[in-house]
Amino acid sequence: MTQTPPKTELAPPKTPPKETPGFCVPEPSARPGDTPDFSAISALKDETAARPDSDCAPQDTFFMKDSLIRVIGDDHKAAGAWDPHLPTKTLRQGLHLMLKTRLYDNRMLKLQRQGKTSFYMKSRGEEATSVAAGMALRTCDMLFPSYRQQGLLFARDRDMVEMMCHCLSNARDNLKGRQLPVHYTWKEGNFFSISGNLGTQFPQAVGYAMASAARGEDVVTASWIGDGTTAEGDFHAACTLASVYCPPVILNVVNNQWAISSFSGIAGAGSASFAARGAGYGLPILRVDGNDFLAVYAATDWAAQRARAGHGATFIELVTYRADAHSTSDDPGRYRPKNEAELWPLGDPIERLKAHLIALGEWDEARHEALEAALSKEILVAYKTAQEHGTLRDGPWAPTPTMFEDVYAQQPWHLRRQRQDLGV
Repeated sequence: MTQTPPKTELAPPKTPPKETPGFCVPEPSARPGDTPDFSAISALKDETAARPDSDCAPQDTFFMKDSLIRVIGDDHKAAGAWDPHLPTKTLRQGLHLMLKTRLYDNRMLKLQRQGKTSFYMKSRGEEATSVAAGMALRTCDMLFPSYRQQGLLFARDRDMVEMMCHCLSNARDNLKGRQLPVHYTWKEGNFFSISGNLGTQFPQAVGYAMASAARGEDVVTASWIGDGTTAEGDFHAACTLASVYCPPVILNVVNNQWAISSFSGIAGAGSASFAARGAGYGLPILRVDGNDFLAVYAATDWAAQRARAGHGATFIELVTYRADAHSTSDDPGRYRPKNEAELWPLGDPIERLKAHLIALGEWDEARHEALEAALSKEILVAYKTAQEHGTLRDGPWAPTPTMFEDVYAQQPWHLRRQRQDLGV
């Protein structure tokens, strides 16, 4: 009888792991302890962007996806086709407002560290992206900001005590404690409520612009988001609507290099500039040195002229750098070199405008120190006034019944029941 040989269990052949084609996780050029690499930004500084007419075809701006609009050069002088030739009074006002924004931020950060407010977000290094834009627009224009555009409020002369009362969540908070600090709203100043759900303001701005155009109003709408928010679906929906319906809207992407702790490459900056995305939707694009007050002013003015003349939307990338933490709950030292801000090749917006005014003979160190002292005193006085209405830690706060108000035109039964249960 023939016996069948026993089966031998063979181990599966060893094969090298396959690499997934086309898959990568973007990494920033530098992590903590590394030397920052801003060579790509430095290379743009020497280019001079041409200035098309504001009524040009969108494709006549597409060359700017790889350039940078700059006015104030490293010699502190204004030059080039984009120089708006602003009077020195306007330049001094811009310096005043940017410095005021920064000193206000510093004071509010101290209050947060003292427990008098819960949260804060500074705009150090980005002041020109809001102040210059705010000054270039009219007060009738509608603003849909993100949470680092407090300079817009200062440009529109918002009462600082009211701003502080909101951040302190006290009894005078015009939002009655319902929003995080720095999530301002100001209906009278055409400043739409800031949303913590990032990206919503872009389609809202486009919709508002469509409605204002349908009503025949001479109003431009402007909105701001960060580079990280361009990865949200709302961004793409807004760009599609802006391209199709040509409303009078300015869509600003503030490319400050970092979202919360992810660098701009996570949102696609390694593939193309953010301005190139606007071109992909057929929108006219401008790519601007966001730390150059004159360049931001000129680009905003160009876009506003275009919108008012009925030529539709403009997409602006503002290249800048977030010099401080994302917020008081963030530690940037854990994900980027500590000296990165000092090595940013586009400099500091306040120092650049200050140096430009000094080069014109219209400013000096003594006047700058005096302005800083005067603003610091003004901010301290405003804080003492705001504190009289309470702080987050000590109260008083908005009355309890207010939590049931200002949401529904007619209060539904379940809210009435809840209020009765609370006895308020």
